[in-house]
Amino acid sequence: MTQTILIMGAGSVGCYLGGLLAASGATVHFVGRPRVLQALGQSGLTVSDMDGRSSTLPAAALQLHEAVPAGLAPELTLLCVKSGATVDAARELSTALPAGSLVLSMQNGLGNAQRGQAAAPQLDWRPGMVPFNIAELGPGRFHRGTAGALAAQGRTDEPALQALAAAFASQGLKLRLHADLQAIQWGKLVINLNNPVNALSGRPLRAELLEHGYRSCWAALQEEALDLLEAAGIEVAQMTALTPRKLLRVLRLPSPLFRLVAAKMLKVDEKARSSMADDLALGRVTEIDALSGEVVRLAARLGRRAPLNERIQQLVEAWPQQREFFAPKQLLAALRQG
Repeated sequence: MTQTILIMGAGSVGCYLGGLLAASGATVHFVGRPRVLQALGQSGLTVSDMDGRSSTLPAAALQLHEAVPAGLAPELTLLCVKSGATVDAARELSTALPAGSLVLSMQNGLGNAQRGQAAAPQLDWRPGMVPFNIAELGPGRFHRGTAGALAAQGRTDEPALQALAAAFASQGLKLRLHADLQAIQWGKLVINLNNPVNALSGRPLRAELLEHGYRSCWAALQEEALDLLEAAGIEVAQMTALTPRKLLRVLRLPSPLFRLVAAKMLKVDEKARSSMADDLALGRVTEIDALSGEVVRLAARLGRRAPLNERIQQLVEAWPQQREFFAPKQLLAALRQG
């Protein structure tokens, strides 16, 4: 039997995941904003990755909606809206989906599943995690430029999740299920503290990583977050080949040595960039509050401050007025002014 899946939030992540699922044979409904829906309706949907895989779905094969269709009863919903839109999306899902419907929050940050559950308590909310970067290369064209396995909270004996994992596996993507996702979510958030650095650099991800000044900014933001998490007694999952603390030391190496030691980390597509970079380029509200903002709030709960994460949040929020990218030393100096 064909699985029916609702993509709530047809942005870069939603279109990429939905495109893979549709290519696997699932019936996928995309709910999104007019800009993306118009592009998909004209150009179709192409999803590609750093390993050379590519699938194209013609526009006529796509089921596109500006709101959740009445009477739709999907086996599961992937919530892919920006974190700030979670409550509004949850309310729409609450009125449209049958009670007990399974919703996976495949969003950045922490607490989105809990916010969704509070807004739509009759639905079954689970946190999820997307570890890789998706770049929008053109109308209807979405490209995965980094590696990693999806994660979600759930059991391997749940039919809807079993079918979802099999569908992704058929497209070369792993979905791992966990009893508790908090450590993984924090691990992903700490890694994602590079998103604002990448966005403010104006450079593709690989080019940014090759600059010592940008890596120093990322390491400083991570170290501040890790110190606070340690003080709070919160476990952080290892998301790379290195433990979080060892990664800091590698990031701070001189660039010639970094190239040698971090060869695996640099195996990213030349097209890869953070979603925050796309948001700045398109004049959209970013998810900086769901990343550095979470670190700032954690510090406040401990009666402390997170001045570096406070400062990077200020720089991202001020960028639309200035629209000037930062050179490596410039960004490091601006970060230290916080």
